[in-house]
Amino acid sequence: MRRLQAVAAGTLLVVAASGAAWALAYPQVAPAAAVTRAIADCAAVVTLGLAVVPLLDTDRRRGELARAATAPLAVSAGCWLLAEAIRLAVQGAQLVGVPVWRLGTSTVVEYATVTAPGRSALLSVVAAATVTALALTAGRRPAVSVLAIGVAAAGMLARTLTGHLAASPVGGAAVAVHALAAALWCGVLAALLLTVTHRGRWARVLPRFSQLSLWCVVILLSCGVIGAVVTIPTPAALVDTGYGRVLSMKIVVTALLLGLAWRNRTGWLPAARAHRTTADVSATRSLSELALMAVALTFAAVLTVTG
Repeated sequence: MRRLQAVAAGTLLVVAASGAAWALAYPQVAPAAAVTRAIADCAAVVTLGLAVVPLLDTDRRRGELARAATAPLAVSAGCWLLAEAIRLAVQGAQLVGVPVWRLGTSTVVEYATVTAPGRSALLSVVAAATVTALALTAGRRPAVSVLAIGVAAAGMLARTLTGHLAASPVGGAAVAVHALAAALWCGVLAALLLTVTHRGRWARVLPRFSQLSLWCVVILLSCGVIGAVVTIPTPAALVDTGYGRVLSMKIVVTALLLGLAWRNRTGWLPAARAHRTTADVSATRSLSELALMAVALTFAAVLTVTG
């Protein structure tokens, strides 16, 4: 029940953050595009995290964690699929200038196959559908887990085929790696919250997550700086443009997140490793970090649809 409440609260937080980002970027982004992209991105991040999380446990216990992650993976991948389908329809409706409920199937198909943004969205839909099918039918055998991770990552990277950095090889590569590093960091922590319920498992997996997250932070910061340099022509653009204002708030939230993550690394991690903290305390620590992650991911998502 507590995890369901956390998911519901996280969804509301993403919607609220989408509204804030839309206000910052107004009139350069449509509210429907902001909300649907943010929800789809967050669902994709959680899906990737649930596919990866069994790898953090020891060989002997990895199967248990994989089984615990199977049902949440199917649910998150299904939510990702639904969000991507809605996002595809919203994009198509905006392109032809009609309400989404008046959009014809032929128009959606044409948009998804003819335009570059449509093909990118279609790849994400296919990836989400594939992961959903794997979670529902194939179980969590090692080969299936690797396939699910690869497909989920490909579905996320498909988003980088279009957007502000698509025309720049360096910028495009930087944003792709940045997005994947952020997804691993945030998604695996969300997966831990959804699957780990015992203090002993927290003691085993949290140190491994800490090592993974450290590398993710180094990579996402490095690539994020490259992406910002490519897209922001002058420092004044951080205030004068909608894109710059959203990016500025994302930087602020990321800085707060890094401070909280470092505090958890120096306090929560040693206590969890030594079995000196309960599973409830670990879940609470995760929630506080995930709340800031959700806001940062939302601002990142809105950036991609800001004109």
